[in-house]
Amino acid sequence: MTEDKTLTTASGIPVADNQNSLTAGERGPILMQDFYLMEKLAHFNRERIPERVVHAKGAAAFGTFTVTHDITRYTKAQLFSEVGKETQVLLRFSTVGGEQGSADAERDPRGFSMKFYTEEGNWDLVGNNTPVFFIRDPLKFPDLIHTQKRHPQTHLKDADAKWDFWSLSPEALHQVTILFSDRGTPKNHRHMDGFGSHTFSLINDRGERVWCKFHFKTMQGIENFTAEEATQIKGEDPDHATRDLFEAIDQGNYPKWRFCIQVMTEAQAAEYRESPFDLTKVWKHSEFPLIDVGILELNRNPQNFFAEVEQAAFSPSNVVPGISFSPDKVLQSRIMSYADAQRYRLGANYQQLPVNQPKCPVMHYQRDGAMAPGNNGGSGPNYEPNSHEDAPKQNSAYADPAWDLGNVKVDRYDHRKGNDDYTQAGDLYRLMKPDAQQRLVANIVESLSAAKPEIQMRQLCHFFRADPNYGRQVAEGLGIAIDPSMMPAAAQPIGV
Repeated sequence: MTEDKTLTTASGIPVADNQNSLTAGERGPILMQDFYLMEKLAHFNRERIPERVVHAKGAAAFGTFTVTHDITRYTKAQLFSEVGKETQVLLRFSTVGGEQGSADAERDPRGFSMKFYTEEGNWDLVGNNTPVFFIRDPLKFPDLIHTQKRHPQTHLKDADAKWDFWSLSPEALHQVTILFSDRGTPKNHRHMDGFGSHTFSLINDRGERVWCKFHFKTMQGIENFTAEEATQIKGEDPDHATRDLFEAIDQGNYPKWRFCIQVMTEAQAAEYRESPFDLTKVWKHSEFPLIDVGILELNRNPQNFFAEVEQAAFSPSNVVPGISFSPDKVLQSRIMSYADAQRYRLGANYQQLPVNQPKCPVMHYQRDGAMAPGNNGGSGPNYEPNSHEDAPKQNSAYADPAWDLGNVKVDRYDHRKGNDDYTQAGDLYRLMKPDAQQRLVANIVESLSAAKPEIQMRQLCHFFRADPNYGRQVAEGLGIAIDPSMMPAAAQPIGV
């Protein structure tokens, strides 16, 4: 028996005729009743999502990362846990300033963005083919990109804007020098290096932190175009790098990169002659040599470009236990701005698109929003803290160690520790006249009586701590008998 291949609508309704619209008579007008025609046209009008503000033109492939060297002394991240371990990855290459239809051979930095599908969640390493960038303060990022885009009047690329900005921003000189060297026009995606660019941190299972930089060294060798060759290929084949990557993988010529790290201890960072978190600077390899970690291989082309490349969403906010951030100002801003850009481009539930879905269990309290697939959290609670035994709970074992910035420590401080949450509530109760107290209690009893008994008892403890009479009145209203000897002391903060 052959599989039924009947064409259907997106709702699964069989389509009888995909060649002719429904009309009133052979020459008559089309009817609104032709829901299949309406569906096709309406969907066609919505096929384009907003292109990326930067890195719009790109190509990608899937592959594997294989650990070849033990770095567990530096990080507890499970993807590095043992030599020989493999992790599935997605790598997207891109130009920065051009639109989707621009040429691959433009003089431009190249995006080098990776998604590691680990058992602890997705790790996104969103970098470039250069180890530095034009700015060290994120406040200047929109200005920089505006100079790389089109003039607001002429809608043409504007050399004045680029060089005006760069000439007023000496911190850009390092990246400008790279951009106008041979490396500004890579021959293709396979023959260039990749960098995390920013300083990140690695944390081991003893809670010890080191600062690090990530490097991907092409095993195909670095190859670049001259300016003349780049101009020629832009006219002959503007998609040459996209084509080269696809055809190489399709023919079994799988590109590979050595994955390496540089490591700097916190003590070394404190004594370093310049900020180790400055995105416009490199760490010299003579002082902080490359440490081999593994091999990245791309070995599978996407089956559908839109689903697996255009909808792929990367953000530096996606780190896994054992990998974390640094005081790099530009990195700090990207943690927010990249995820925000994906929500604008793809919607609030972009992480649930197949290409972005983690390969591990996902448990959270986010609900609703456009295109929420699956059961949208089912009947479980959409808030926390909660009393549900089987609901997701935080796990302090995954907490990062605090950053010691000298005069202050960056950490998650318990806002309830040492705080008195009861005295002022009790003062307010005691300021009320008896009739106002009665109305307050009546309003609370009316609402709280609908809650479960265990929740009522927990809340009563708070009322008693604010004022014994406050708690007693609410308890009486709820019909709950309280043993006076069991009443907590008034205005006694929990945990103090």
